[in-house]
Amino acid sequence: MFAKPRSDLVPNSLAYENEPLVKATGFREYDARWLFGPEINLLGIQALGLGLGTYIQSLGHTKIVVGHDYRSYSVSIKQALSLGLIAAGCEVLDIGLALSPTAYFAQFDLDAPCVAMVTASHNENGWTGVKMGAQRPLTFGPEEMGQLKDIVLNGAFVERPGGKLTRIEGMAERFIADVAARLKVTRPLKVVAACGNGTAGAFAPQALRAMGVEVIEMDCDLDYTFPKYNPNPEDQIMLHAMAKTVRETGADLALGFDGDGDRCGVVDDEGEEIYADKIGLILARDLAPLHPGATFIVDVKSTGLYATDPILAANGCTTVYWKTGHSYIKRKTAELNALAGFEKSGHFFLAGSLGRGYDCGLTAAAAILAMLDRNPGKKLSDLKKALPVAYTSLTMSPHCGDEVKYGVVEGVVKEYQALAAAGGTILGRKIKDVITVNGVRVALEDGSWVLVRASSNKPEIVVVVESTRSAEDMRALFHQEVKPRLAKRPEVGVYNQEI
Repeated sequence: MFAKPRSDLVPNSLAYENEPLVKATGFREYDARWLFGPEINLLGIQALGLGLGTYIQSLGHTKIVVGHDYRSYSVSIKQALSLGLIAAGCEVLDIGLALSPTAYFAQFDLDAPCVAMVTASHNENGWTGVKMGAQRPLTFGPEEMGQLKDIVLNGAFVERPGGKLTRIEGMAERFIADVAARLKVTRPLKVVAACGNGTAGAFAPQALRAMGVEVIEMDCDLDYTFPKYNPNPEDQIMLHAMAKTVRETGADLALGFDGDGDRCGVVDDEGEEIYADKIGLILARDLAPLHPGATFIVDVKSTGLYATDPILAANGCTTVYWKTGHSYIKRKTAELNALAGFEKSGHFFLAGSLGRGYDCGLTAAAAILAMLDRNPGKKLSDLKKALPVAYTSLTMSPHCGDEVKYGVVEGVVKEYQALAAAGGTILGRKIKDVITVNGVRVALEDGSWVLVRASSNKPEIVVVVESTRSAEDMRALFHQEVKPRLAKRPEVGVYNQEI
């Protein structure tokens, strides 16, 4: 009988080597993430695998795809996870080093209902985690994660005979061929492939070349120390490096991929970053005439321009704002049979003729390149300049402990609800709507808005603001409205980065 996990074990102790350590805070809303060592040990990972196997067996499944990202400890994590899954009687299909979308693709390719991808995505070294699903192309949401958490922390494991592991060869090649088959670019395009020395370096250059473009490789050598910066295409450091390479090489655009390849960041031909919600809007405007009446899903961090866009309106398209998080947007895209879902962090969920509905940075890249191929006389910067104007901040993430962040946000939600009910204003503007589907998004009468929510995968508060007036007004919405509201809460760390 496998031991019930503990939360009080200390590394470099006898108990730590003999008992599973699993901190409850690692079970997030739609995946699991821990600091490897102080928050979970290898026996804890094995307990997670046994709990996951127990859960998927209760759903009537036994077959599960397992892969790992390129971190120094990810193979060990995957092996421990697999031991637990095998003990639960599951058939583990090990696809080796993989991107998260490679594992999602493998579910279809191998006819396997379940997936467990070992990755901490763009989190700093020291973090580990698992993205899981049991209904392709969906991944777990709060309900599934809650049930898994209960099984693991209560030691409610069911061990079964018959478990086995099969090593699957050639999955990377089949995944790349599948992604590249979505288009063949006919116009000459020079593309920077930026991978931040993460796992995508083993996949992206080859896939982009197969799509028919000239590729300039940027930090594509795999190096799990991430010597320059974390592979995170939402981060200014990586985006600025991509912009510099575009200007130096005269590339038509740069495409940046995060640590597990399920997100894509974009820099245009002028070396200007285009955040993913705006790229999503550019794509939606291009796709709308080809798919009239289509539905698009966007997360609450995204620009308000979707709701007012004249091209989408003229083609009868609908936009639904939904909870931030890859599992939420993916699920809503499937539920509403949407053509695509877009998340400001760079997750793109392309369905129908565009993809299988899961988040994939390379499928997003294919959609962007196909759009440019359909507009041979235009550069990406031209398509960006055709958008209505809005000034959107970076995603700001002041520190706030996992144990207290939801309570902090709940207090902020109540303050804004009370302000709206009392007819209050923000920087002289009336409050038009208070959306509480995910934290609080306060929409103002001129279309500007502010968002405060709890991060689903890190000990942070997430803040985004957007102004329809000017960059100065956007900064004022943060510094004069949101920042003082958070500053009076001692649980929230100071945020000093320029916006």
